[in-house]
Amino acid sequence: MIEKIVEGKMGKYYSEVCLLEQAFIKDEEKTIETLLAEKVGEIGEKITIRRFARYELGEGIEKTATDFVSEVQSQL
Repeated sequence: MIEKIVEGKMGKYYSEVCLLEQAFIKDEEKTIETLLAEKVGEIGEKITIRRFARYELGEGIEKTATDFVSEVQSQL
């Protein structure tokens, strides 16, 4: 039973982290790997992914911690 739990957790981890295992954003039913296979079939040429950028929700947003009292005193 523990093996199945670990297997499920690993599958979920790979579906979130690995590019080819991730769901296609326009169609959640497909993965990137199946989309790539479909496009290879349509075009008839081999397609390789050379690079990609990964974004995370909230990445790059930095809040600056300011002290309101000291800010007001510096302006006076």
